[in-house]
Amino acid sequence: MGQTVQRLAEHAARTNWRDLPPAVQRQARLVLLDTIGVMLAGSIQPEVIALREAWCVPQADSGESTLVCAPAARTDLRSAALLNGIAGRSVELCEGHRFVSCQAAVQVLPAVLAIGEAVRAPGSELLTALVVGYDVAVRLGAGLKARRLAHQNGQTAMLGAIAAAARLRGLDAAGIAQALRIGAPLVLTPSYAHTGAGATALNVAGGMSGLQGVLVPDLVRAGFTGRELAVEEALAELVGDGFDPAPVTEELGKRWEITRNHFRLRACCNPIYSALDALEEALAKWQPQPEEIEAIEVETYAFASVMNNATPANYFASKYSLPHAAAALVLLGHAGYQAFTRERVADPAFAALRAKVSVREDPALSVDVPRLKPARVTLRLAGGRTSTHYCASARGDFQQPHGEGELRAKFRELAALVLGSDGVGRLEAAIDRAHEWRDCDELHAVIRAG
Repeated sequence: MGQTVQRLAEHAARTNWRDLPPAVQRQARLVLLDTIGVMLAGSIQPEVIALREAWCVPQADSGESTLVCAPAARTDLRSAALLNGIAGRSVELCEGHRFVSCQAAVQVLPAVLAIGEAVRAPGSELLTALVVGYDVAVRLGAGLKARRLAHQNGQTAMLGAIAAAARLRGLDAAGIAQALRIGAPLVLTPSYAHTGAGATALNVAGGMSGLQGVLVPDLVRAGFTGRELAVEEALAELVGDGFDPAPVTEELGKRWEITRNHFRLRACCNPIYSALDALEEALAKWQPQPEEIEAIEVETYAFASVMNNATPANYFASKYSLPHAAAALVLLGHAGYQAFTRERVADPAFAALRAKVSVREDPALSVDVPRLKPARVTLRLAGGRTSTHYCASARGDFQQPHGEGELRAKFRELAALVLGSDGVGRLEAAIDRAHEWRDCDELHAVIRAG
């Protein structure tokens, strides 16, 4: 079983940009675009601003690494990776994997950007590191039997960030394997219970992936060592309840996990999405006024059914509240970034609609998970009108992808929260040719200019 980590390390060390099929190269640029937009939007959350101000020196010429999430700030590599990771996790709009619970890009990219700037890596190398780090994160996640309450932040995605950063630091396959084994005892134990409680410490767990990605390659170079089976032990017995090496190397180098992702247009946890798709169909049929709605009854699979809190404590908890997301569809016509703010949580109209939403598990729907993630929604209106709609699995994954135009519109909306309209256009154009960058300066120059 010890060969599993070695094979992943060899894959991470030896893959070159030219080895990647054109479709994978395009997907890498699109994931980069999406994730940078999400990090920029997360940078304006009050807790992220406060932490950045506490950690960062304000002068533009100080420090080592430009913060993507703060155009005018520079700080050390480790702080930049941590802060960018926390920012990206804060708005619940980061992409994820369709079959494995893993938000790889938002946890791998902060380390890639920080180390990439330090070593002046060309854009093609940055993108390759993102792709192989994504592979390591998802494939280890596929082998992990997660514990019931375990959230994926800071778990196998942290190991993906470590592999990507180790590659950028110039470590060979043996060095990357050593980095993964050193990283194993650093893997975190965040809980899904944070979500309903609105506990934003969960986002710090995601940011820690970037921080450890920057740190661990330096530990290897300093002479630290890890046990041969440290990764397998951590995933099987410490943070997880079992580890199967078979899926980890299945079609390694032939199937690229970044192409099996799902992008999110809604700023809420993706298990809610199928119910929202079904509700959209019901609302389109009747186009009711809010006061006409008597009840919204949701039946869904087990994991999604627990996201039933009708009185979320704060903006972060509202992202895990199916009643709040349903109210947003009724009142705003969407469940995007602006639907999950402090003002929306406190709005009496939202509270009134949240109270009309019920959520329960249908065991027959749970049977189909993870192949499908289904939901059934019944909309009950005044006068006895009803409409029931079923959604087998939400739009947005690789089988039912969002159009590229939708993803670019999302990027522009989020980036515009920080940059001016001209800056958004320049940034989008720069990322479209990321494979041609000489180094990270081409990215940071656009962001600093705003």
